[in-house]
Amino acid sequence: MRVRMEHLTKKFGSFTAVKDFTVTLEDGELVCLLGPSGCGKSTVLNMLAGILPVTKGQIFFDEEDVTELPPEQRGIGLVFQNYALYPHMTVMGNISFPLEIQRLPKEEREARSAEMARLVHMDSMLSRKPKELSGGQQQRVAIARALVKKPRLLLLDEPLSNLDARLRLEMREEIRRIQQETQVTTIFVTHDQEEAMSISDHIVLMKDGVLQQHDKPQELYNDPVNQFVADFLGNPPINNLPGTCQGGVFVMANGTRLALENCLRVPSGTAVSLAVRAESFLVEDSPAPDRLTSRVLSVYQMGKEEMALLSFGGVSFRAYISSDYGLKKGDLVHLGLRNRGVFLFDRSSGVRY
Repeated sequence: MRVRMEHLTKKFGSFTAVKDFTVTLEDGELVCLLGPSGCGKSTVLNMLAGILPVTKGQIFFDEEDVTELPPEQRGIGLVFQNYALYPHMTVMGNISFPLEIQRLPKEEREARSAEMARLVHMDSMLSRKPKELSGGQQQRVAIARALVKKPRLLLLDEPLSNLDARLRLEMREEIRRIQQETQVTTIFVTHDQEEAMSISDHIVLMKDGVLQQHDKPQELYNDPVNQFVADFLGNPPINNLPGTCQGGVFVMANGTRLALENCLRVPSGTAVSLAVRAESFLVEDSPAPDRLTSRVLSVYQMGKEEMALLSFGGVSFRAYISSDYGLKKGDLVHLGLRNRGVFLFDRSSGVRY
C-alpha cells in the first residue's frame, strides 16, 4: 500500500510538533522515520495510526483519504517499544487475540496464528507465557500479533530500544527478513542512524517537526542537503572545519589557507563549514596548496585501518588512515581530499553550496 501525507501538521496548544509534513512512501517498502528525540517522528506514526488527530493536512492510504478514520478501520498493525503482550496468555493466545476480537472461527484463528509464528520463528514456543521469553522473543510475538490481521500498513515505534546490542542486531535482520517475505508496507521509527541505514529502503529524516530529507540511506550519507543531515548520519560524525571562502581559497580563523575549488561557488567572505567524512582523506607525499598539512594528536588501532586524531588550522578532526603508514603522535602528514564525502555548508543557515 502506498502512503501519502500532505501538509501534515500537529499542534499541542501553542507547540507545533509536526509542521507542514509532505511525503510519499511507496508500496511494499520499509521506511525509517529517523531523527533525534523530540523531532516529531512518533507523532507522525501516531497520526498515521489514528491515535492522534491531525491538526491540519491529509493522510492517504493508496487513494483513500483516511485522515478522519478511526484506528480500527485503517487496516494497520502496530508494534510498540514495550511489546504490550498479555502476561496471562500464551504465545498462541497473544498472536491470535486480534482474530478473536474479529470473531473468526477457532480453526482459522489457529491456522493463521501458527503461520505467523512460523514466520517469526516462534512456532516451537506457542505454549509459553511472555515471562518465559527473552526480550527478542517477546518482540517477535508482538510482530506476529500485528501481522496476523493482514494489515495494509505495519507501524513499528522504536521496537528495538529495550534490547541489548547483540539482540538489536539480530532483530534488525529479522524485521528486514519478515518485511521482505510479507511485502507489507512498513514504517519503522528510530533515533538510531545505524539501525535506519542498515534495514530501510528509504529514510525520512526529521528535525524539530520538519522533514529534512527523504532518500535512500546511502544517498542521505553521500548527498546530504544540509548541515543537519550531514552531521546526523555517520560514525564517527562528519568533521566540520569552520572558515570563510575567499575566491577559490578556504581560510580558517588563524589564517591557515587551503586551496578549495568548491569555494568558487560561494560568495567571497561567506562563513562556511568545510565538512569532510573521516574516510574522505588521502595521504599524500608532499605539501601543496590543496592539502591539509596536519599534526597527528593520537592514533587508535582499528584492524587494518587506524583512526587518527589530527589538527589543522587549530581545529582537530578524525581521519581513517591505513596502518601501513605507521603514523605516530607528533608526526606531520599531508592530506588530500577525495571527491566524495566533502561538502561546504553555510554556517548560519546550514544550506549546502
